[in-house]
Amino acid sequence: MGTNASLKAVTLGQADGVGMQLMFCNTLHLLILGPDRVAAAGGLHSFLGRPGRPLITDSGGFQIFSLQHGGVAQELKRAGAKTARAPGSQEQAPPVLVQEDGVTFKSYRDGTRIHLTPESSVQTQKLLGADIILPLDELPPYHVTPASLTASTRRSHRWMARSLDAHLAAPQKQAMYGIVHGGLDAALRHESASFIESLPFDGNAIGGALGRDRAEMLTMLTELLPQLSAHRPRHLLGIGDEASVRACVPLGLDTFDSAWPTRAGRHGDLFTSTGTIKLRTAALASAHDRAPDEGCDCPVCRAHSLAYLHHLYRAREPVLATLAALHNLAHTLRLMTNLRTAIQEDRV
Repeated sequence: MGTNASLKAVTLGQADGVGMQLMFCNTLHLLILGPDRVAAAGGLHSFLGRPGRPLITDSGGFQIFSLQHGGVAQELKRAGAKTARAPGSQEQAPPVLVQEDGVTFKSYRDGTRIHLTPESSVQTQKLLGADIILPLDELPPYHVTPASLTASTRRSHRWMARSLDAHLAAPQKQAMYGIVHGGLDAALRHESASFIESLPFDGNAIGGALGRDRAEMLTMLTELLPQLSAHRPRHLLGIGDEASVRACVPLGLDTFDSAWPTRAGRHGDLFTSTGTIKLRTAALASAHDRAPDEGCDCPVCRAHSLAYLHHLYRAREPVLATLAALHNLAHTLRLMTNLRTAIQEDRV
């Protein structure tokens, strides 16, 4: 997940060196930066210095609506687990105006009002030049009334159809994935899957509210995925922790995106073959002969001990974020390699 066309704490060369394939950039942040600047550089591939490697951009909708109401954890904290509300309540800030034409919001950078439509989102992604692009959709909060969820899902369908028309008018060798919505409502998910499958998208993404925990998400996905064509790639938006990936791949998910590996590293959590190591643990101060993960051959594990990484964490040295994030990326990408091998050998 390269939010601002960069990974947090890790260079693209380092990430590619440990096996990163698809990189995800956020259209909203690049829209505020100015997509014309990216286009003037020759598109995202040239702007990033990552030619020939696949890039995906979203529509900008996720950031707009998540900035408005936050994630499930924020909703639970703010409104309570049993509170259902419609988008647009006084509790939501900054204000976002949703109309049939599109969505109007204020730039988080300077307060400028921006109006984003399905067509302008596609136009922005054409300027960015990613290999895979996504249509504009609405992301309702987890705690939303059934009527509002239905209205939102169907509005997303209309926006995605408009996005697809705009894309097909000038494909530019880009692929577009449709996004299945419907929250945890099984009937709405079925309706959304049928709608997306009826249109000539190049792949399917699964978005919207995925549940308050992994169990809810897996229940929804177990019922939904058989309704999606196996001939289109299937991408799960915003999920990338190891337990979820291990559970989702057997269900038929192909690709994932997440900021979790780098974020966890910046907070001093190392992913290993035996579980997560917390670098703040005092006992690691004497782990001079212990690599972060004996089964890992990433640059961090080859060069450094846990005692050294613990020291960097305690000393609040900035380089710790780079080393831990790079190791976590290597671990996650090795997980995906192992899962691909397991599929090829009919073990998954």
